[in-house]
Amino acid sequence: MSTAATRRTVTASSLVPRRRSRLDWRIRFGVLSLIWGFSFLFIKVGTEAYAPFQVTLGRLAFGTAVLAAAMAVKRERLPRGARTWGHLAVAALLLNALPFSLFAYSELTIPSTLAGICNATSPLWGMALSLVALSEDRPTRRRVAGLGIGFLGVLTVLGAWQGFDGLDATGTAMALLASLSYPVGWIYVRRTLAGSRHSHLSLTGAQLLLATAQLAVVTPLFTTLPSRFPLVPLLSVTALGALGTGIAVLVQYGLVAEVGPTTAQMVTYFIPVIATAAGVAVLGESLTWSTPVGAAVVLAGAALTQARPRSGPRSQT
Repeated sequence: MSTAATRRTVTASSLVPRRRSRLDWRIRFGVLSLIWGFSFLFIKVGTEAYAPFQVTLGRLAFGTAVLAAAMAVKRERLPRGARTWGHLAVAALLLNALPFSLFAYSELTIPSTLAGICNATSPLWGMALSLVALSEDRPTRRRVAGLGIGFLGVLTVLGAWQGFDGLDATGTAMALLASLSYPVGWIYVRRTLAGSRHSHLSLTGAQLLLATAQLAVVTPLFTTLPSRFPLVPLLSVTALGALGTGIAVLVQYGLVAEVGPTTAQMVTYFIPVIATAAGVAVLGESLTWSTPVGAAVVLAGAALTQARPRSGPRSQT
């Protein structure tokens, strides 16, 4: 549900020859944007009946089931080696269990529109962290400018000139921490699992399995079993997991393999637009001028942070 999510497929996808699907990649790109954009609505509806940890556990369980089915069809096996599983356990925490739980908790007190926009700050956090943690990512004036512009957009969304009046600080902080967790996890994966001989599907399936196990341990400690299971919230959690976590990963992987990570990661810039539209149209959430304006500034800054300096003439591909 972020640029980091797309980036962590780069290493694995580079080992797979590009292939074309019968369905045009632009259609799949649009479907992926819709799925991830609506995920924040699904979280909001799910938390109306279930505790945030329960929503996250359900999300991970349904997502893992989809990937397990895909692995069975393709006859993929889970990765081997204690070292690999140890690194995947950390990745599962940083890329799945922690951010998914933080977003679920944040939407108890903030609109799904704001959560979706906070998610769009992930490229900004990633760029800031990469300047410190990844020596190969050298700062450029354009990328530093993008970082400043992006965070100016965040302040616009939050209404800083009004003293953040009416804003739930805890919920917003949780959403921003969730978006920060993605690039932290991506940097960890890049440093520990880059060049793995295991397929992307195998690694991601194991990662989601471990994240599900982590939530299965944590959830009973902080929640009690629901006495009733309302249909609409249950369907939302099911869609959040099966579509937003399972099928979305498979679609994303196909896009990266076919059109490359640079094009595929552009989905990040459509997610807050769709999340905002869904929150306003379906949930009736309020929208002030600062939200779309600030979101546009955030996306502009995020786009600049992803720019890479030209090393020579463009290749025609």
